[in-house]
Amino acid sequence: MGRNVPLRKSLLARLLVTSMLIAVCSIVATAWLAVQTTTRAIQQEQGQILSDDAMIHDTLTGYAAEHQTWGGVQPTIERLARATGRRVALTDQDRHALADSAPKGPGLPPRAFAVIDALRTDTPLPGQSATQPVSRIDPRAVGPYRLPAAEHAELAQLAGKVLACLRDEGWTGKVVDGPSGRPTVQVSREGETTRDAYGFDDCGLMELNRPTATERRALTGLDILVNACLSRQRSVVAGYVTLSADFTWAKGLKAAPDYQVLQECIDASRREQLRTFVAPAAQLFVSDTGTSPPRFDLSRANTTRIAGVTGLVLLLTVMVTALIATRLVRPLRALTDAAQQPTERHTRVPVTTSDETGFLAAAFNDLSERRERTETQRKAMVSDIAHELRSPLTNIRGWLEIAKDGIVVPDQRLLSSLHDEALLLQHIIDDLQDLASADAGTLRLHPEPVRLHDLLHQVADANLAHAQVAGVSIECRVEGDPQLSADPVRLRQAVGNLVSNALRHTPSGGSVRLHARRSDDMVVIEVADTGSGIAPEDLPNIFDRFWRAERSRSRRTGGSGLGLAIVRQLAQAHGGTVSARSVPGESTVFTLRLPPRPVAEAAAEAAGPASAGRVPGDTAVPRGRFRRERPRDRHRGH
Repeated sequence: MGRNVPLRKSLLARLLVTSMLIAVCSIVATAWLAVQTTTRAIQQEQGQILSDDAMIHDTLTGYAAEHQTWGGVQPTIERLARATGRRVALTDQDRHALADSAPKGPGLPPRAFAVIDALRTDTPLPGQSATQPVSRIDPRAVGPYRLPAAEHAELAQLAGKVLACLRDEGWTGKVVDGPSGRPTVQVSREGETTRDAYGFDDCGLMELNRPTATERRALTGLDILVNACLSRQRSVVAGYVTLSADFTWAKGLKAAPDYQVLQECIDASRREQLRTFVAPAAQLFVSDTGTSPPRFDLSRANTTRIAGVTGLVLLLTVMVTALIATRLVRPLRALTDAAQQPTERHTRVPVTTSDETGFLAAAFNDLSERRERTETQRKAMVSDIAHELRSPLTNIRGWLEIAKDGIVVPDQRLLSSLHDEALLLQHIIDDLQDLASADAGTLRLHPEPVRLHDLLHQVADANLAHAQVAGVSIECRVEGDPQLSADPVRLRQAVGNLVSNALRHTPSGGSVRLHARRSDDMVVIEVADTGSGIAPEDLPNIFDRFWRAERSRSRRTGGSGLGLAIVRQLAQAHGGTVSARSVPGESTVFTLRLPPRPVAEAAAEAAGPASAGRVPGDTAVPRGRFRRERPRDRHRGH
């Protein structure tokens, strides 16, 4: 047992290491999942916050571009607060409140989130290319350039005609109204990007792009402001500057500095022109309701806290695993110690749990019990065989020694007695050979169609003389004409053993009945007698080898005690069963149940792997020499 100590320690160590690895992997996986989930959630929240902030800023900038004051902005502020779940507030440059979604909330943050100014936006306007001058004026700030309804209707009609003409040329597109109400035609062709429809003079685009009266008045005023600015800047730009509808001008420039000065003047002039049409600049405050936005801060303290919790979880996991492993290993050690005990001790182990270990301990105890019972049966069988062979051999030796010494003359009577003893030895050896062949899976059967009517009458006729001497009647009854595929010699041997057994235990005046029928897809053969019966406590043992009801092992009522054991082996070889029921002092009935199908199938199932590779027709449990029972040389129960 000492040699297994390292193995046990190794098993416990493996359990601990495995549990630790599982715990570490679980913690790492959980931590990774938590970090990934938190990071993703934070990114999504940040992205949503940025999107909400951009929407709030753009909405309020658009409001400023389309209104001259902030007087009616409160509903817009409240709508933005409901949509984003955040507090939105506007103040003027001196932090005087203009509108607030939470007027009774806490004070505003010390710094504004952004400045809302339609004439000076924080970023370049969308849609501007790299070659266009950078403008910070919101395109929705149109002021005097907004078209009246009549001009818009006239341009819309013209834009529809232009679009129809372009469609005839293979283009697809739509009419889009700009912030000022001016319609523009956007067209595209397969493989080409969408663009404004400029350069299609044949369809009337020049006329569509020509400024209206309202736009000309606004542009004239803007030209005056730009040229005045250039004069103040002492620009070297030649001539009077006239701007087009898109606020560009490219004539008379001599150097890059002139271009920069001109652009600055254009922007300044546009702001001056639009100042009275837009709301004044305001400060925007955006925050969470009542509190500042939460921050994810994995500081050193938080890192230490996470590491401590992780270590505690790991320690608890190891402790619990060690406790469970110890409780698991303890019964396994007991099982190992019991298995290493000498075989003659048949050690049992206590069953202390109802789990798999308890089931294993119970199975081990059952195995030990079966080993002990098998060992007892083996010893008893060896003793029984020695006893059965000793008596006839002793008789033969005694008579031969007497004849050799000349005490008796070897006459016919002596030779007949010696012959009977030799037949008895042969009888016992044949029975043992049959059982050994059946146990080894080498008892062969030769199946053929068998008519039970003929077989039962053959068995009855063979035992008729002995029945008459004993004063017992034999009756045969067959319902219908049941047939089956079986070895007729072995089947007669089995039924003959049962009949011989019944005759030995039926008193004079009694009867033995043979009955065959079909029942539940099986062929049933019954051998019933009106004899002394079998005690209920003896019924489970009657098919055991060398078992006798007479504990004295007298031969007055029988022989080797192997007859019923052979009947059971032959029934199993045919794929059937044998059973017995008895009423002590009244009757005993032995029942053979055999399948009517070909015996090869039943025998193959009974023999299992031992039957693999055999030739059909020479099936299952291979056959030995058939012999008939001698009258009155069997004990009751074999």
